[in-house]
Amino acid sequence: MEELQNKHRKEQRDLQGRITQKKKNATKKTRKGVNDECDRLQRELQDRQQAEMDALSVPLDNDQLDSFHSEEETKQEKIESSCKPTGNANGKPADLSSSHECSPTLQQASKKPNRQKARLARRAAEQEAQAAQAAQEAAKLPDLRKQEIENMQKHFDKLGLSETFIRPDGHCMYSAVAMLLPNISSDLDRTESNGVLPYQAVRAKTAEFISQHPDDFEPFLEEPIDEYTNKIKHTAEWGGQLELQAISRAYEIDINVLQADGRVEKIDSGRESETGAIWLTYYRHSFGLGEHYNALKKAP
Repeated sequence: MEELQNKHRKEQRDLQGRITQKKKNATKKTRKGVNDECDRLQRELQDRQQAEMDALSVPLDNDQLDSFHSEEETKQEKIESSCKPTGNANGKPADLSSSHECSPTLQQASKKPNRQKARLARRAAEQEAQAAQAAQEAAKLPDLRKQEIENMQKHFDKLGLSETFIRPDGHCMYSAVAMLLPNISSDLDRTESNGVLPYQAVRAKTAEFISQHPDDFEPFLEEPIDEYTNKIKHTAEWGGQLELQAISRAYEIDINVLQADGRVEKIDSGRESETGAIWLTYYRHSFGLGEHYNALKKAP
C-alpha cells in the first residue's frame, strides 16, 4: 500500500509539472483548450489511481455488499434470539448465567468488522494525506505574481516610466491604448458625448482596419474574418498581437510592450510617428483573469 501511495504521489507531481508548463505556454487563443486538456488529464489520473487503490483493497461490488449486509443482519438476529432469557415452568426467568450463553460461532460473527466502513475510512485517510502533501508542495512553489510585480518595477525605474492601472475587464488593452493615443483625443471626446466609451472607439477602429486589410490578417485567423472582427467590436474578447498590429497601423503610431523579463516587444506602424511610441506593460500572472495590459508614461 505504501509503495502504491508513493507511486501515486510521484505521478501527481509529474502531472502538476506538465499542467503548469502547458498553462504557462498557453496563449489567449489556446487557453480554453489547454484548460480542458489539463482537466481531462487530472480526471484520468484520479480515475486510474482510484482503480488501482480499489484493486489493492479488493472492494466488494454492489451485489456482494447487499449480500454481505443481509448475512450480517441475519446473524445478528440469530444472536439476539439465542441470547434472550427464557422462563422456567414456574413462569420465572431462567438463571441469567445460563440463559445468556450464546454459541461461540455466533459470538465471533457479531464481532466481524464492516469491510465497507473500513475501506471508506482508509480511503478518506489516504485522501487527507494526499491533500496535505499537495499543500506542502504548493507552499514550495515560487510566488509568480510577486516576482512579476517586483521585476516590472525594476524595469520602470530603469526606463523612467510610470504605470497607470487599467481595470481588468477584458477591454484592458484597448482602454490602455485609448488613454495613451494623443492623436485621437478629440475623437474620444466626441464619442463619449454620444455614449461611446474610449475603448469602444479603439475596438471599432481596430475591427474596421482588419476588415479593410483581410490579406494581412486572415492567414493568422482560425475563424472567418467577419466573425473575428464582430467579436473585437461588440464583445469583451481579449486583444493580442494581431490587434496591436492593427492598432499601430490604423493610428500610425509605434507601440512598445514591456514584459516582466525585460523584453520589449516593438510594433512598428511602418510610418514615421511624430509623437513617438506609446508604451504598454504586459502581465501574465498578476491578475485574476490572466493576461493583462496597463498603460505606461514617462515618469515626471
